[in-house]
Amino acid sequence: MPNPCLSCGACCATFRVTFYRGEATSGLGSVPEELVSTVTPVRVAMNGTNTVNPRCVALAGAIGVATVCTIHQNRPSTCREFTPSWEAGEPEDGCDRARLAHGLFPLTPVDWLPDAPSRAA
Repeated sequence: MPNPCLSCGACCATFRVTFYRGEATSGLGSVPEELVSTVTPVRVAMNGTNTVNPRCVALAGAIGVATVCTIHQNRPSTCREFTPSWEAGEPEDGCDRARLAHGLFPLTPVDWLPDAPSRAA
């Protein structure tokens, strides 16, 4: 099945990505330490996401066109647990809000079908 996230990236440029410091390499986790900044003594955020106009430092590409997470295999739990709309058979408010914030239509079940075209708002 196609993954509409590969032509989106809106969530990575809308929300602060905060997670437990132990997920960073300094805590023996997998998220590269140089890509995070301290939020609290036990929480860190992906660089670029703790700003007024967030965009994760690990996001490469153009939102709504073609994107990729440059640390996909090592991404934090916050990212692994974020569910795109209709991937699990139901809408997801966070995904829909992120897409709308970047001029993209919310996903529908059709977007997960083979050969589904990308849709911009």
